[in-house]
Amino acid sequence: MARIGIQTKDNGILAALASAIVRQPAASLQELASAVGISKATLYRFCRTREQLIERLTTHGVQLIGEAIAASGLDTASPREALRRLIVNNLEQRELTTFLIYCRNQGASEDFGDEAGWDIALDAFFLRGQREGVFRIDMPAAMLTELFVAMLLGLVEAERRGRVARAGLAATMESAFLKGVAADEAT
Repeated sequence: MARIGIQTKDNGILAALASAIVRQPAASLQELASAVGISKATLYRFCRTREQLIERLTTHGVQLIGEAIAASGLDTASPREALRRLIVNNLEQRELTTFLIYCRNQGASEDFGDEAGWDIALDAFFLRGQREGVFRIDMPAAMLTELFVAMLLGLVEAERRGRVARAGLAATMESAFLKGVAADEAT
């Protein structure tokens, strides 16, 4: 399975800082450093101000999610395999996804998906899957993109709040997306 780049120590620290900001939105840099187990000096090597940290985390999140999408093989793998990779790769970036959700909820003006080209890539993927008979054709590809993104974001947030377990989340999301949640075919 295609995976995005090797997780470096900096990536781990940035993911932890993203989670800390979501958990403690009013925390100072010192409090954030303490929350993730690093010194204030180490945090200052990353960013000297809270605004710089938010900007760096946003840029980093957009980059890694873009890499997760690119590594999914949306153009080359079978639609089912690409969907599986897309889910797994995006769930690997759950901390940064949660952070980007937080930014949007705080009034960030950016539409990360639109500006980064994610919407275009996903729309093309779902359209290809429709043409190959894998995805239903009674909904526009853009609607499938929105359903996928809403499901992913909702489940990442529900996991963060402790409402759903991490174990098996990727398989559950894939099944629910492909088959819906009806108890049987007749419903």
